[in-house]
Amino acid sequence: MDRYELRRLDYSLSEDHQALQAAYKDFFATRCPIETVRAAEESGFDKNLWERLCAMGATTMAVPESAGGDGATLVDLTLVAEEIGRSLAPVPWIDHVCAERLLARLGAVEADVVDGTKLVALDPQQDAATGRRLIPAGSVAEQVLVRDGTEIVALSFASRPAHVDNIGKLPMGWVDPATADSRTVLAGGPEALAEYQRALDEWRLLTGAALVGLVEETMTIAAEFAKTRYTLGVPISSLQAISHPLANIAITVQGGRNLARRAAWFLDNEPEERRELAPSTFVFMAEEAAKAATMAVHVQGGLGVSAEAAATAYLVRARGWAVAGGDPAATAKYIATIVAEREGRS
Repeated sequence: MDRYELRRLDYSLSEDHQALQAAYKDFFATRCPIETVRAAEESGFDKNLWERLCAMGATTMAVPESAGGDGATLVDLTLVAEEIGRSLAPVPWIDHVCAERLLARLGAVEADVVDGTKLVALDPQQDAATGRRLIPAGSVAEQVLVRDGTEIVALSFASRPAHVDNIGKLPMGWVDPATADSRTVLAGGPEALAEYQRALDEWRLLTGAALVGLVEETMTIAAEFAKTRYTLGVPISSLQAISHPLANIAITVQGGRNLARRAAWFLDNEPEERRELAPSTFVFMAEEAAKAATMAVHVQGGLGVSAEAAATAYLVRARGWAVAGGDPAATAKYIATIVAEREGRS
């Protein structure tokens, strides 16, 4: 037995993991109620919440100590992402930490990026786009990383791109490399593109983890509502048409959580062994999140589809976050390519 054998099958959290998750769960429960989420919908970004989150070390933790960070693992980051999804926090933390970690691997990360003072983002599309592209954090990022042929390029704009309204309520913006005021080539060649692909895998992993938290909260909203509504003298939660779908959502949450933590561990420790796990987390949760959020709305009936209902806020984000990086089918094809290559070698 090698030293990793048990950990490959063990998704349990250590006491340190549990303390980390509890801290961020408490932070978002206190600082990001649904009213804060609603207030930030026009821009998709709450600057005050972002500054408070950075003050907690949420960006500093994401990079190695050698780059000025705290050296958190990807499992640690999935725990923070899950709480962001649970609260629908209007902060582009996932975009920033994935871009930040890419800069660190390329030896180009700066102190103001590490502490979150300078917000960075990247183009998360699986198929490399050309020309103008829609970036999830494009309207708030001070620097955007994109692929341009075989090069990784950092773009800066004197005036940030305008916010584009979107179903996920994200700070999206159209970014055109041709109109950038500053264009810096960070690296080029196959190794640089491999590092960018790693950043895409991390983005999908953390987005999948955020969707796990989102789904769990939609289940909680639906379950609590079902406990208080009666039909024929019994709570509707006792009816199979309600209880069975809620049980299915609970299974989805645990399955997605296990998959995210397993993918995070492999990506950190044996990145070449199970390369399909991180994108698989995203594809699985992208499909299941929309189903779960729709079910939560149905449980609440007419109230659930009202604009004021929390369930509606979760539904639109379940659908919007899943397509923020383009069509999930492109990621599914990427998974198929990985598996086919491995089978071809065996």
